[in-house]
Parts: sequence; C-alpha cells; structure tokens
Amino acid sequence: MNFIDLPAVRTTQGTIRMPGSKSISNRILLLAALADGSTDVRDLLISDDTARMLDALHTLGVTVFQIDANHHRVQGLAGRFPLRFPVAQADLFLGNAGTAFRPLTAVLALADGDYRLSGVPRMHERPIGDLVDALRQLGANISYLGKTGFPPLRIEPGSIHPATITVKGDVSSQFLTGLLMALPYSAPPDAGEKSTVIVLGELISRPYVELTIALMARFGVEVEREEWRSFTLRAGQSYRSPGEIFVEGDASSASYFLAAGAIGKGPVRVEGVGKESVQGDLRFIDALRKMGAEIWLGDNCVEARAPRSGYLEGVDLDCNDIPDAAMTLGVTALFARGVTTLRNIASWRVKETDRLSAMASELRKLGAIVVEGADFLQITPPTKGLAAHVAIDTYEDHRMAMCFSLASLGTAVRINDPECVAKTFPDYFVKFASIVRT
Repeated sequence: MNFIDLPAVRTTQGTIRMPGSKSISNRILLLAALADGSTDVRDLLISDDTARMLDALHTLGVTVFQIDANHHRVQGLAGRFPLRFPVAQADLFLGNAGTAFRPLTAVLALADGDYRLSGVPRMHERPIGDLVDALRQLGANISYLGKTGFPPLRIEPGSIHPATITVKGDVSSQFLTGLLMALPYSAPPDAGEKSTVIVLGELISRPYVELTIALMARFGVEVEREEWRSFTLRAGQSYRSPGEIFVEGDASSASYFLAAGAIGKGPVRVEGVGKESVQGDLRFIDALRKMGAEIWLGDNCVEARAPRSGYLEGVDLDCNDIPDAAMTLGVTALFARGVTTLRNIASWRVKETDRLSAMASELRKLGAIVVEGADFLQITPPTKGLAAHVAIDTYEDHRMAMCFSLASLGTAVRINDPECVAKTFPDYFVKFASIVRT
C-alpha cells in the first residue's frame, strides 16, 4: 500500500493559495455548457472530480477549449426545451464525483437522449433514489441498472412537463441542486408555466444550495425561495453566459491550513477566499473562533493563529452548514481542552465513505475517546498526548487523508493511500509541507 510518513511538527507558518472550489467548478462547467454563448472559466480546479465533469461534457458533444491549466472556454449549447445534447446516446463514467453525478442525472433526465451513468463501486453505494423519484414527477424516464435507489442509471427520453414536485432534504443537498439546475428545461419558454420544488423534512447543507442559486443567477436564471421549503423558477428563463467567470478558492480545503495555524501557533494565511466568499464552509472560521483561535478575515484571504492562552477549547457544535469542514474539527479536537461534540452530521455516512465510522476509528487509533452516534461524534482528546507512529487509513476518501495530516502537529503519523487527495487537491501534501516546521 502506498503511504506518506509525516514527521512530528513543532510549529506552522506561511501562506497558501487555495486551488479552485470543487463545488463551484463543476457547477460552473455544467451551467456554461447549457448557456447561450461562450464562457471563459478561470481558476478552474484541476482534479479528478472536475476531470469527470469535463470528460462527460466532451462525451456529450460540448465544445470545451483548454486555454491553459486553469482556464477553459466552454461553448454553450443555448439549451431550450426540449433540451438536446449534440450526442444523443452515451455512456458516462463519473468516478466518485457526486458534484458531477447528481446534477448531470437531473439535466440529462430532462434532455432528449439515451444515457447510462455509472461510477466507481462506492458511487454505486451512494443513494440517489430521492432524486430519481423527484425527476419522475417531471415525467423523466429513469431506470436502475443495479440495486433500486442507487446508481448505475439508464436515462431514456421521457414526457417532460412542468410540475410542483417534492424531494427529501435530509440525505444530500445535491439532489435539490440538480433539480434547480435542470428546471429551466421542464417546459417551453413561452408556455407561461412555472415549476416548484417542495423540500420534505430538514434541508441539510443549506449553504451549498445558496451557492447553487447564486451561480444560477450569474447565468441569468433566478430562483424564488420561501424559507428552505419551496423553490420556484418563473417560466421563460434560460441560461446566458456571463462571458467570464472566476472560480473561488476552495473553502473546504482552506480548513486544513487554518486549523494548522490554530494548532501550530501560526500564523497561516490562505488566499483565494475571504469576506466576499459565497461558500458555506468559510463558516468554519466561526468554529475555530469558538475554540479560541485568532482569526483575521480579509477581502480575499483568511489568517489563523493559535489562541493567546495557548490552548484551544472543546466545543459543542451543530455542523449542518459545514459538513465537509466539520471533519477538520474532528481532528482539531485532539488538540483542545475538554470534549468536542459535532452534531447533525448524518450526511457523513453517504459521502465518499461512511465518514462517521471512519473518523471514529482513526481518531481512536490516536488515543481519543470517541462516541459515535447516528448523527454525531463526541471526541475526548487523549490526556497524555497522541499515540506515536500511527498509520491512518483513508478509505479512498480525500478528506480523510487531508484532515488527518493535522495529527502530525502532535505526533509522527503515516497516511495510507495519500494519492486519494487527487480527487480535489492533487498537490495537498506539498502545500502542507511548506507551512510546517519540524
């Protein structure tokens, strides 16, 4: 098995430029493909997940020019009802990229074509039934090629019509994101009919839905929202290219470096996200502040350093709005005084791995006392320092690898399968090495 050994770290200091946001990159690529006009996408994340989206668009016949490493020009289809892609029959392999699989499922379900969507074995274990049920309410023709409720899927031409549809909100916000992005293709623009999505139950990861709505607005489509229960698209709207759009630095990835600054004295500064960020995971800095860290927030950067007291404090937090960055808090808790409880994180179980179980297992290896609940994790740090020379298993999950790199701020640690970070941050360990002092 491949691994990387991280030596014990004394302090942290430095500045890191964040790669582009995965969530923003894949949303923008799909919106640009659907829009009227050509879109220059700058600061695009280059990773496995964005490669899956780009491959899918190429397969569907969308013209994408690579200007340089992080600059792509997408020639939009000027899509109208009924939506048609240049390639009307295709097999799409989407790896384990939920930000590609769920929105593409929704858009292709409202298109006039015959498509098969598949991924890696873990993607075929991640539920998609709630999204499929909602799309069927719009007349979509979707069938399961394996286990009911899970990928792989076959999508064939349906009888698409506008409707008021329902979708459960407590499994993945990507279901609602996909529906909203696809709804402009539920009726002819001159039909005068609108479509509405009603969310059943609690909507998790709300900031990601806010992100979707904000990006749709950049492409000229407005979503009317009533609290977090009802989302409506007025009739006659279609996507229009903004001409040029920049991808923000990834706030989820920034959490590892900000936590490193809070644990290892710092200061550590991340560039590419700041006061104007539209990403919910930037709220991670509020959690660090509650733990005692000193945070400075600029227009396009954030800086974190250790508390003046020298001690982080355990916290009890509802993490519904920061599900990805909350994993970083789980490892940060190893360096805090007292118990840390992370609540409302049931969605961890249907991510790249069962993150609740995986986090509990690996934290225990380091000496923590961990209580794993259905939707919470309670972490009591070891009283005599972290266990030495622990090998951390990463479960083919990029965020497991990155957040557990922070354990090296207390002990030498081995990270198994470090290459899994290629999903969102291929050179993560190079960047991490640049801010640590052994």
